Amino acid sequence: MTAKLALLLAGVFVVGSAVGAGAPAPASGSISGKVTYTGTPPKMKPIDMAKEPSCAKQHTTPVMTENVATGPDSALQYVVVFISAGDTAAAAPSEVVRYDQKGCQYLPHVLPMQVGQVLQIFNDDQTSHNIHPLAKVNPEWNKSQPAGSAPINTGYDKPEFIPVKCNIHPWMHGYFVVLSTSHYAVTGQDGGFSLKGLPAGKYTVTAWQEQYGTQTQDVTVGAGETKGVNFVFKALPY
Repeated sequence: MTAKLALLLAGVFVVGSAVGAGAPAPASGSISGKVTYTGTPPKMKPIDMAKEPSCAKQHTTPVMTENVATGPDSALQYVVVFISAGDTAAAAPSEVVRYDQKGCQYLPHVLPMQVGQVLQIFNDDQTSHNIHPLAKVNPEWNKSQPAGSAPINTGYDKPEFIPVKCNIHPWMHGYFVVLSTSHYAVTGQDGGFSLKGLPAGKYTVTAWQEQYGTQTQDVTVGAGETKGVNFVFKALPY
């Protein structure tokens, strides 16, 4: 664990230097677009929570698997779009990212964060969970979190896409996406994304989907300009 992350976990936030007064800040640009699919995506399956009644009763309709979540007009949900090259290094923000275990689900399904940012994991259920992020670049850990216990405070020092599972409830799956950039977004049901506050320059934009992998595009953004970028993944019915 880096010294900066240790300070953040202790509640001591690192404050960046102030921007010099007098000169106006250059206009920033942005990249926006949509992530869609072609082909036939697999049908998501209902999850049987009968073995955990306290969670099952929280859902009026069955919870579906989410590894390929789709929306109207062939949109893909839960795709992380981020600047993978060309961005300047960003200090870890003081804002804490929150991950909830509620109704025996991970909320949100995909949680992006920055390297060194504090992550708090909550158990909102009436049952115990055992959260197990399967990190390979960062240290792997596995912790029990009984009902009513305090949140787990943690974080990661290196960029990585980390699958998360619960060793008690095998249907619980999610992802931590640890990034070195502050410019990222997760697509919603409409597949849309927007990366704002970009200085003029050339960037590589990457879209990551947990089952279909990554796609990249190079984009040059001018001062005050908005560039449109779309990603299309090929979906397979399995």
